[in-house]
Amino acid sequence: MTNTQLTHIQIDNYGPWTVTPEPRREVDLQTLQSRLYADLCQLFGNRDGYVFFARFDNMVAVSNGLDMADHELVQESVGNRYPVTMSLSVATGRSPVAALGTATEQLQDAGSAQDSHRREILRGRAIAEQFRTDDDVQIAHFDVNAATERYTDQLNEFDTFIHIEQGYASLMRHMRGEHDSLSFFVGGDNVIAVCPDLDADAYREAIEYVCETADVALKVGVGRGISAAQAGMAAKHALETCRAEGTTVEFAE
Repeated sequence: MTNTQLTHIQIDNYGPWTVTPEPRREVDLQTLQSRLYADLCQLFGNRDGYVFFARFDNMVAVSNGLDMADHELVQESVGNRYPVTMSLSVATGRSPVAALGTATEQLQDAGSAQDSHRREILRGRAIAEQFRTDDDVQIAHFDVNAATERYTDQLNEFDTFIHIEQGYASLMRHMRGEHDSLSFFVGGDNVIAVCPDLDADAYREAIEYVCETADVALKVGVGRGISAAQAGMAAKHALETCRAEGTTVEFAE
């Protein structure tokens, strides 16, 4: 049984800020977003969490192991270094979809994302240390088979991008709809999914679905742990077993 803790990260009043007092240069906005994402990756990562960029003005962290005081420090660090503030909402659930649903509702109840009076909201509840277990988080690391040989070394870069994104979109929809999982593109040809307690058959089904609907072949390594960092590293090792043995689905021991 998993017990995923997720944090919904939302930049406060970001849309209006980008056009006030006049529209800001897109290059400056892209720079701010990428730097903020990098800093959040480090701030959460130093505490064994993972951050995924989603739409950049909204991000999702797997935050098992971070308490509310940790979140407050992350929030304060961003507020001290950036011209924008951010609100954080923390929730837990047996599935990632349930946890993120609760976290999002808590932010929505605090006010609109474009409410100029809503600033640095911090809501929710973290898992108490005595209730944490070694199996709280399940991470699946998906990788496209032969991406370099089939796409990168053969196709125009944009056509490669289309193929990879179509595979990601198919996987993302299927894992969300069928398995209450959240999947995030993390660069190259890699997708990381935060999952409930799924077995090998569920992952094989997902891989077959993506192959049939997007003509993209995948393999996946799955790991579990007390934190995202621990589960994610176990998943990476399981993925290496897939590569070495030519298998499709491997679970870390």
